[in-house]
Order: sequence, then structure tokens, then C-alpha cells
Amino acid sequence: MVVLQINDLCEWLRFDFATEKHGKIFRALKCHSVAFNTSQFPLFEHLHWFVGTTHQEGLGEGPFKDIYMNSEIELKQLKKEIKELKKQVAILKGEDENQIPTYQYSKIRDIELKKLFEIEKKLSPLIFNNWFNNDICLTEDTVRYLQKLIEKNSGLIEDYYEEDLKVYYIIPLLNQIDFLNRDKEIRGFYELPMSYATDQFILKGTVDFVVSEGLVESKKPYFFIQEFKRHEEYGNPRPQLLAELISAVELNDWKFIKGAYVTGGNWHFVILEKLERHKYHYFISQNFDSTKIEDLKAIYKNLLFVKNEILAMIET
Repeated sequence: MVVLQINDLCEWLRFDFATEKHGKIFRALKCHSVAFNTSQFPLFEHLHWFVGTTHQEGLGEGPFKDIYMNSEIELKQLKKEIKELKKQVAILKGEDENQIPTYQYSKIRDIELKKLFEIEKKLSPLIFNNWFNNDICLTEDTVRYLQKLIEKNSGLIEDYYEEDLKVYYIIPLLNQIDFLNRDKEIRGFYELPMSYATDQFILKGTVDFVVSEGLVESKKPYFFIQEFKRHEEYGNPRPQLLAELISAVELNDWKFIKGAYVTGGNWHFVILEKLERHKYHYFISQNFDSTKIEDLKAIYKNLLFVKNEILAMIET
């Protein structure tokens, strides 16, 4: 015969009070009473009375009132600990309600930009005249290099994922421009961590490409290129580029800054103008199709103009 341990049973019942299963416990025990010594049957009658009492008088009354009170205290403590644990998890996930909201460059969208800043697109192509109507002349070797670059990637550019596009098409173009200048201590940085923090928000993340002062570490960012992310939900590079430009304008305390964003073979150049703190205008150029030699030559000249402009700024 199996001998039921009263202490174990009480602990079981004590555990089940909070889940309101005690009525079922008695019925289960009653049905299986044949498995116990008949001398213990009064225990089941007592449990029957206890269950009825707790149903009629509430769980805080009856013969096991002290046990219930201890369970209630432990339950409150458990709930408190769970609440604290949830709070710690939220902090780790960046969701703490008391924490300054953080926005990733790679995930920011127009709706977040307009929430954080007063920003407006302006339609004024004349602002690009000085930039695009430059007097830079390309050598025959450079033109042949660009033509070969197009031919080598013909039919693939629109199907490339971002890393393919970067490695096979964008990086060779940028290497030909050659932003690295040891004397002036500038170079291009790929996948550069950057952040801009205020009392109200934080912008942070990794930027695709930036020409910056500094050889070992980026000290002052001048020009950004943001690439389209084909496989990601937040694929639009324009608001990502704008967030980076805003960060750089504020960090450098500038009024104007330039950048570009790339979607497949298409390039758009951008100028951001700061009107006052967290108030901006921006301008977007016409599309340049890098799969066409004349457009790629124009892209190359525009990038070369940026390089010369940065070198001139450092000299002054």
C-alpha cells in the first residue's frame, strides 16, 4: 500500500491554491482512495471540508489560512521579481521607457526623420551647378577604365546584392578616384561606426562609406555614400543617408554637406543645408545611370570634384 505523506500533500495543495485547482485535487484523491490505507480516509473527508470551505469563504479563510498567507506573500514577491526581470530585459533590448530613444542609421525611415527633425525636400537643381558643371577633364586611360568596368559588370549590376555591387562595381570606382592622401591625412572609411547624441535621441550605426579626415581613425566626416540594401526591410538608402548627413553637419558645426546614395546602377547626389539646429533643407540630383558611359563619366567627375573640394578645405 502507498502511504500518502501529509506534508507533501499540503505542499501540493499550497502550490495549487493560486491556480484554483484544489477542487479537482480532492476529486482525484477521492477516486483513487483505494490506493491508500483506509485509516487515512478521514484525511480525504477533511480535504473535502477544506475545499468546500475555501470555495465558500475564499482562499484567505479556512483551516490552512497561514499556509495561504505565506503563499500569497511568495506570489507577490515572485510577481515583483518577474516585473524587475522584464524591466532589465527591456533595457538590454533598448526598450526601457526611461531610456533615450536610439535610432539606427540602417533602419531609419522618413517617418522617424520627420519626428526628430524639421526637414524638407527642395526642388532646386541649380544648387548642383557649381558641383556638376566643373571643368574636370578625364584622361583617355580613365575613360577606358570606366568603359571596361561597365563591360565587366554588364547585365549583373541590377541583380547584385549589396556586397557584390560594392566589391565588383563601387569599390573599383572609388579606388580609381583614390581618396587616400597621407599628406593631408584623409581617406575613405568603409563600414565606419558613427553616432550623434542629444538629450532627446541618439542616432548611431555603421555607415557604408565616408571620406573623412584621419588615417587611423575618422576625425571629421566630409562626404557619405549610402548603398541600397536589397535583402533588408529597411532598404531605402535616402533617409539613411540624410540621417548620416545630419549627424555630420551637427558634429562638424557646418551649414552644408554633400553625399550620394546608390540603388543598383543608379546614383543620386545630395546636398543638405542646415537652417538652424535640427532644421534642414535637402536637394536631390537627377539620376545618373552608371551602366551608361556618359553618366559614369559624370559620376566620376562629381566624385573627383568632392575629393578636390575636401583637400582645399583641409588646406584652409
